[in-house]
Amino acid sequence: MTPADFHLSARAQALKASEIRELLKLVGKPSMISFAGGIPDPALFNVGLFQAACHEAFGGPQVAREALQYSTTEGYLPLRQWIASHMQSLGVPAGADNVLITTGSQQALDLIGKLLIDPGSTVLTARPTYLGALQSFSAYQPRFAQFDAPHATGEDAARLVYVMPDFANPTGETMSRAARARALDGARKANAVIVEDAAYAALRYDGEPLPAIAALDAEGTGDIEATRTLYCGSFSKTLAPGMRVGWVCGPTALIRKLTMLKQGADLHTSTVNQMVIHNVAAAGFDEQVQRIRAVYRSRRDAMLAALTRYGVTDMSWSRPDGGMFIWVELPRHIDAADLLQQAIRADVAFVPGGAFFPDGTGRNTMRLSFALCDEARIEVGIFKLCQLVASEPLPLGAQVPRQELAC
Repeated sequence: MTPADFHLSARAQALKASEIRELLKLVGKPSMISFAGGIPDPALFNVGLFQAACHEAFGGPQVAREALQYSTTEGYLPLRQWIASHMQSLGVPAGADNVLITTGSQQALDLIGKLLIDPGSTVLTARPTYLGALQSFSAYQPRFAQFDAPHATGEDAARLVYVMPDFANPTGETMSRAARARALDGARKANAVIVEDAAYAALRYDGEPLPAIAALDAEGTGDIEATRTLYCGSFSKTLAPGMRVGWVCGPTALIRKLTMLKQGADLHTSTVNQMVIHNVAAAGFDEQVQRIRAVYRSRRDAMLAALTRYGVTDMSWSRPDGGMFIWVELPRHIDAADLLQQAIRADVAFVPGGAFFPDGTGRNTMRLSFALCDEARIEVGIFKLCQLVASEPLPLGAQVPRQELAC
């Protein structure tokens, strides 16, 4: 039987498969140089710390029973307290009651969509923007409108403003402090909630950190309970994505409503996963972040250098200060989806940029992730991609860089 054989809701009928998820099924072979998924390098996971954290979670009968039992929907209290302290270090005066643990920050986006969006509600986003946010919000049938951070003044009908101010997925761009303040002011005028997706905020390689929008909001109101920002954080890009632990931080009035919605969705995030993440974060979060920053900074630099060496006329790219992505604009006549088919045959993968636009535009753009491959593989992959973009034979005697290490 097929979905057409059943009476599906209009919402379910409108669902589309993620281009990225479908693409990842194709790029598993060892020879593939993958710039596709925003996937941390598993070689950088601190396996020893996780092993110790698991041992601690099962270190005695009482704690083991707690790890294996149902828990409160809000989340494991020591973890919420750790996150509240972390938020305080970012300038957000949060307590444990301002924090809801979610099954990855992706669930947070889904719950927020369920909380705020009715069919036809206006959602302001950048173009392009994170595909996972578009998918989560689209299920609730909003109207997407463009949010242009440098000129944002808000929109009367807007329910929420979705922003990724630090090293955005997919562009790698960072909002200035002034742009963050304008976004907050626009949301206030529109009486909208700001959803601050901070999935990559810890991965800064250059420049000074900028204040979170949630911190500017609290500074302006003097009380987190008077703010309108929901800060979505995650341990996926820093500690390990397989644990599926994220959080939402905001005023308790919104956190309580989100808690009720989460209770109906899954009761609570895995207790043992929360306990393990807490133990790992308490033992070595800062050290782990410093470690991965050094590696990813080197890979970003390698990709930028390779693009400079091999990039062709009318091809441009972002130069991010952090995160995992470089955004490439191709010559206007090139469709990145068509280019991908050629690239896969050459054992290189990326994500066509059209997936990140609500209206399907941006066909001549692509997102490249530098997180998963070492510098040698990055050199080879960018060389191959740029040759395909050029659509010209290799110059006589040209040397293809050697492919040495696996992604």
